[in-house]
Amino acid sequence: MSRKRTVIALAGALAGALVLSACGGGGTGGGGAEASSDTVKIGFLGDLTGENAGLMDPPHKAAQLAFDEFNATNPPKKIELVDYDSQGTPEQAQGLAPKAAQQDKIVGLIGPGFSGESKAANPFFDQAKIPMISASATNPGLANMGLKYFHRTLAADDLQGPGIADFLIAAKSPQKAFVINDDSEYSTGLGGAVAKQLSGKGVTVDKDQFAQSASDFSSSVAKIKASNPQVIFFGGYYAQGGRLLKQIRDAGITATFATGDGGLDAGLIRGAGNQAAEGAVIGCPCAIPAADSTGAAKKFYDAYKAKYNAEPAVYSTEAYDAATAFIKAVQAGHTTPEAINTFLSTVDFAGTGKQIKFAPNGNVATTDIFVYQVKNGKIEPLGNAKQAKIG
Repeated sequence: MSRKRTVIALAGALAGALVLSACGGGGTGGGGAEASSDTVKIGFLGDLTGENAGLMDPPHKAAQLAFDEFNATNPPKKIELVDYDSQGTPEQAQGLAPKAAQQDKIVGLIGPGFSGESKAANPFFDQAKIPMISASATNPGLANMGLKYFHRTLAADDLQGPGIADFLIAAKSPQKAFVINDDSEYSTGLGGAVAKQLSGKGVTVDKDQFAQSASDFSSSVAKIKASNPQVIFFGGYYAQGGRLLKQIRDAGITATFATGDGGLDAGLIRGAGNQAAEGAVIGCPCAIPAADSTGAAKKFYDAYKAKYNAEPAVYSTEAYDAATAFIKAVQAGHTTPEAINTFLSTVDFAGTGKQIKFAPNGNVATTDIFVYQVKNGKIEPLGNAKQAKIG
């Protein structure tokens, strides 16, 4: 996911800086702890304090949980999680990448968190030969950049979008839909994927777009009201989505409101208000375990709840599985970035939320999409999008 467009000129400058500095990598590919160290560093890069930080808090906690559990076994090499707060912006992500790879010498990265910052920073990490596993970046194009060190533990928007669209068609049988997004990398991509699938299935689709910085959506709301759709899809983040939903309901529009993984946070409800948010549908290529889960999901739920006194939330299982992949690499004796990356091409294990196996382009093999709905002021799971029923 992303919050701002990639700044191409800055990316080029950073790539040039890498060429000048990566030559002295000492066999670690530009990163990695010293061979004599009893600790290796894995970075976590994402929005930790920005407007949509709620989306990164659960995966950050889940990654820390995984490494704490591993370190408690007193392994020969422990893992330290090093935080990099991008605030969800491509510019800050680009600025943090050289520090992580060259100064801190991380041997792997969980992240970047959003698609825009991934598009901006991933080429740098790839050239520095730092393996990345994102638990949340869903833009399809990230897997088509020719990167050798990119991976992610959730399905991309070219699967999420159609999955949500098909669910809405099955649940509401709409004749007309309205798709709206902001101008960010993530939002335009997901909104476009949903609109394409809806129109391909015979639904008339009207569309609109506004700036990421917008807070007054009256123009878009007027267009939605004139369109009179049965379903509305917003392809953006919860902070803006909540405000948009409030204005939609204040205008008397009662059509089903749906959004994607960027809206899967209680901030959507806080922004819209309980009454306006009630019934909103949220899709995500992420499975959030509950108290009644079984097997590995239940074990993770209990451990997360015990450590943080909170229930697991968006991207938590995906980050835990990403951390587990790195743990398995270290357990196998791979502690340099290039060795870890080679190992990741061979991983195939039952994760907390799904089977973790990476395709050559870094995409995870599992393609399931899940649906959630706001009920009585809480986000409740409806299940797999292919079988779920709307409340």
